[in-house]
Amino acid sequence: MKDRDTPDPGSMSRPDRIPLTHVDGADLMGLRAPLDDPAREHPFRPLSEQATSRYACILDDTCAVSVPNPATQKEEAALVGAFLSGLDKLFTRENNWTFLQPLLLSMEHCARCQTCASSCHIFEASGRNEVYRPTYRSDIVRRLYFKCVRRGGMLSAWRHGDIDVNWPLVARLIELAYRCNLCRRCAQTCPIGVDNGLIAHELRKVFSQEMGIAPREIHDNGSMLQLKVGSSTGMSAAVVKDNVRFIDEETTERTGITVETPWDVEGADVLLIHNAGEILAWPESVGAFSLILNAAGISWTMSSDLAGYDSINYGLWYDDAQFARVALKHIEAARRLKAGRIVLGECGHAHKALSVVADRLLAGDDNIPRESALTLLRDIVLSGRLRLDPTRNSFPVTLHDPCNMVRLMGIVEPQREIVRAICPQFREMAPHGVDNYCCGGGSGFAIMSGHNFADWRLQVAGRKKLDQVLGAFADCLEPSTRKYLCAPCSNCKGQFRDMLAYYGLWEQNGILYGGLAELIVNAMADVRPGYIEWEWH
Repeated sequence: MKDRDTPDPGSMSRPDRIPLTHVDGADLMGLRAPLDDPAREHPFRPLSEQATSRYACILDDTCAVSVPNPATQKEEAALVGAFLSGLDKLFTRENNWTFLQPLLLSMEHCARCQTCASSCHIFEASGRNEVYRPTYRSDIVRRLYFKCVRRGGMLSAWRHGDIDVNWPLVARLIELAYRCNLCRRCAQTCPIGVDNGLIAHELRKVFSQEMGIAPREIHDNGSMLQLKVGSSTGMSAAVVKDNVRFIDEETTERTGITVETPWDVEGADVLLIHNAGEILAWPESVGAFSLILNAAGISWTMSSDLAGYDSINYGLWYDDAQFARVALKHIEAARRLKAGRIVLGECGHAHKALSVVADRLLAGDDNIPRESALTLLRDIVLSGRLRLDPTRNSFPVTLHDPCNMVRLMGIVEPQREIVRAICPQFREMAPHGVDNYCCGGGSGFAIMSGHNFADWRLQVAGRKKLDQVLGAFADCLEPSTRKYLCAPCSNCKGQFRDMLAYYGLWEQNGILYGGLAELIVNAMADVRPGYIEWEWH
């Protein structure tokens, strides 16, 4: 790397408009076969002149948030003032009671042992680019905390490091907050529990709640659209029901078993909430769930209430207020139907949002039981309620562990119990379980592709996961052997769809991706063979 690629945290305040670091393909972590062939690597597309002149693209070679350059120094000062005001609020109980304690612990304590760095997939994949080191971002926030929140003087600056507070610093921090997948692998490995992922999340919160700055994909086209029409896909309840009706018909034709999805059934035991993106992008997953629950005799329903048919909650990634608004909509849908419990479909962030983080929000009658679809599916498969023929899944299968479900919720074994029971050629990735790597699409990245950000998330953020997938299938990479990458998370499937296509791994190496429910239906003896269609989607 060039000298400017290894800046110290103080360099973030550099007043020029030159990017602080450079992502060079030659520096990136090497990949195993068949992607050890340079011909299969992609050039990193440069940002357009329009992007660099219009937006604050001064961190690295990409742009995730598209923050317009302020027109005047007065505008710059106002943005810096809003940031400092938000920083103050971040450390007050009345404004941040949900995450104040772990945030303070992460500010006040860091041994600088760099155990977190060796666990970070982005830092490792980038060729150990200093700007992507987990502690780089955190040390900047610590300097700001001791200088601007604790109002430390010269001794504090000597001890913790000083930093100039200006618009270039804030602009670079906005982008740097979106160079972390919030996977929390660093927090898991830290010997004293410092949570660098939480620090990145809290920065995002300041930018959104105090400055009105967030990526368009997760705010305008995400949580705002969901609260307006019911889904981040833009689908109203009527459109969703039409789509699901078509999926029912298609599934019936494919399987030979009549499938009908129940809607707005009062008093059902289970209210199933899918990520609505599944309905459009992966209807085979939605159809598989309906077939399985009906065949198992589960009392269940879907809801047509606003947001009641879309489990996504993008506020989890960047804005506590938006998170709370969406979570309460989910609870309202369940209360209206008097559902016994909410079961969340294959969506990792929806799991964490409504099952874990919502515990800080929900009380009394709102604290409706919430459960993962993975445990429900496990119970169904192991109960013997379905006739299963594992030989129908006689092809190599590996399992991706979505961060929000596995590392951050501890749902490790249910999906494995299913796959071991129905997939005779199952092989684990290394490492796996709570030590698994993020797909690279977490915290909103999978739906963010503005400018050249897709190059960054596929070449850098997704690189460690890509290498894991290649390692799992290393003994059968020939295209004639069909292989299945099971990813029980909609967000992760979006990343895998883009990554496998980007590197030609379906066409040239026969690696297909999909969910868990499809594998179950594919093994059902009463279903026509071939529910999994070996076609790119």
